[in-house]
Amino acid sequence: MKKDIEIPKVTGVYIAVVSEYNKVHKSQDWNAYIINEKDTDLEMVIIVSEGYSETKKTAVFRKRIDKLPAKSYAKIELMQEALFALHNSFKVSFFEGNSMFDKTYVFRKNTINVNALQPIPLMKVKGVLVK
Repeated sequence: MKKDIEIPKVTGVYIAVVSEYNKVHKSQDWNAYIINEKDTDLEMVIIVSEGYSETKKTAVFRKRIDKLPAKSYAKIELMQEALFALHNSFKVSFFEGNSMFDKTYVFRKNTINVNALQPIPLMKVKGVLVK
């Protein structure tokens, strides 16, 4: 029975952590985003994130996005720099048409930093990207 279940591969959906200036608090903040580079909308997007190491674990954070339009992105959460010493996992589930997709994106510990910045698709900013 399990061999008959087809799990489609996720492509064109990414998680990025971007350093941005916060005008309200006058600070440089790190924010996590989900990016939909597909030509189709994503529906009922569920994101479950947490940080972890061998000895520490953060609280689990959940976010729902009813619809993420094609070629767009949405902010998931603000990330404190102390979290970068942990592995940061983002479990993403969504519907595209009548199919459900699921993928886990992991930022390994200490990989989110200024030296790892690269251009982020659709956002026209630099950040750290996991495909």
